Amino acid sequence: MVSDERALATWLAGRDDAALAATLAARGISASATWSDFFDAAEALLDPASIDRALARLPRSALTSLAGEGAPRHPVLADLGLIRDDARPYGAVTERVEALVAAHPSAFAPHEASPPRVPADDRAAAAAAERAFTTAGSLADVLLAGLHVPFTRTGAGSVTAADRKRLTEAGALGDEDDLEDLLAAAGAAGLAVPAERSWLVTDAGELWLAAPTTERWVSIAEGFRAALPEGLRTPDGGVVDPALWDSAYPLDPDWPHRVARLRRIGVQWGLLAPDPAEFAWTAALRQGAHADPSHLAALLPAEIDRVYLQADLTAIAPGPLAPALDLRLRGIALRESRAQASTYRFTAESLGAGMTEGETAGSITAFLSELSLTGIPQPLAYLIESTAVRHGLVRVGGDAASDRTRIETSDAALRDTIAIDQALRPLGLLRDGDALVSRVARDAVYWTLADARYPVVAIDEAGAPELVRRRTSAAAPPPPPTAAQTYQRVISTLRGGHGTDGEEGWLGRELEQAVRARSEIVVVVRMPDGSERALTLEASGLGGGRLRGRDRAADIERTLPVSSIISVRPA
Repeated sequence: MVSDERALATWLAGRDDAALAATLAARGISASATWSDFFDAAEALLDPASIDRALARLPRSALTSLAGEGAPRHPVLADLGLIRDDARPYGAVTERVEALVAAHPSAFAPHEASPPRVPADDRAAAAAAERAFTTAGSLADVLLAGLHVPFTRTGAGSVTAADRKRLTEAGALGDEDDLEDLLAAAGAAGLAVPAERSWLVTDAGELWLAAPTTERWVSIAEGFRAALPEGLRTPDGGVVDPALWDSAYPLDPDWPHRVARLRRIGVQWGLLAPDPAEFAWTAALRQGAHADPSHLAALLPAEIDRVYLQADLTAIAPGPLAPALDLRLRGIALRESRAQASTYRFTAESLGAGMTEGETAGSITAFLSELSLTGIPQPLAYLIESTAVRHGLVRVGGDAASDRTRIETSDAALRDTIAIDQALRPLGLLRDGDALVSRVARDAVYWTLADARYPVVAIDEAGAPELVRRRTSAAAPPPPPTAAQTYQRVISTLRGGHGTDGEEGWLGRELEQAVRARSEIVVVVRMPDGSERALTLEASGLGGGRLRGRDRAADIERTLPVSSIISVRPA
């Protein structure tokens, strides 16, 4: 009878590289594993500790099918290498399942029937819609803050305290906002991605900022559903009844924390109602269809497209401003209050920042004229014009001859100020006639000056103004390595190890294991006359094509040619 270890080794060797890498990743194998062949891999995967780790990651449906006699096997069991080709669990797996069934019998029992879903009452639906609207605004604030300065992550993956403080002071986070939950929802929808030690806003995230609230919600809702773990999804692409979520992964010690976060995010975005209620706008989503925001839209606050411009250089929006208009207005003004009725303040710095991003006096005036219910007050018109005159006073461009960046300005006093500004010391500025030069790249010099509130403009090789986007490289971070790439070295080593077909590879493996354990084995040897003889040896060495061991019966040391050994079995 073929042993479990040999059967698993043969199965592993028969998988292509992508499938094999997927199995190793699903089993949580380290990419630095020191296996030498598929027999090593099979031995490690059948180790009780490795099996326990695999079982802990299984959803209840897979555990139930694994423990049931004659029950259809869950597809994930084969992909994890827990069952044979004939769907029977390996012996080591059966032993661990029996032990876990004895310790946690409820983990292997099917889900109990949950009560049918009932429509949520009007009060709960209205509260959920308002909560979803507020959360969408909070995420928009967070993404907008991360457009220019990515959020730094700690070694544990959370955003640093300094960035949290920055967001709070800027009014992007309210007292009840959970930054990690907001970023988790954004990550699931593809609006932001964790890249190395930062959270970066994607192109999709920038488009999301200008989208209407209902489109924002659809993006989040469908991303949330797609990112749910397998144990919370139905075969037709829907979602398991939320009443069953808490017990979906009964052996996973981390599941309570994970499911608590999923529930928080679901509640924040109006996706989950108190059991057994369900919102009208989430029924289709739970059944696997596209999200339908029509019922939600009827309960959302009405968005406006006009503001009042005041002589004190403020703009007052008497209701929630349409996202696209809010986004552009915040590019030229500072938002002072965060509520459905918001206040924005214009300053020379905020208008200059907008001009740095490509606005002009003409484009700002045209935008505000269309947006305002009260026209443009004279003080604001003067501020726009004076800022435009001053903007671009400092010009930054490349010098092809010296391969350096040149900073030029017609204002000698301003040039002297830049030269001695301590905040600009990292640029290593040097005087070159009426200009300053730096070895730092043009874009980096430009943004350093812009952050220091200098009226700077970038110029191209022809000397014409050029728009510089701070986040070009952040928009498309490199994709993470695939499982096949991660395990390339391990798989290459496995492929170059012993073969798994025929008796020769398996015989060599058994002999190596016997010598390693110095175990007592029965070796069947073919003698020169063609006869066969069984010898009981305590294996002690293997090399040069020969097996060495002590023959207990004759009390002598024997050396046998491996080529003459027909079979090996434990004594």
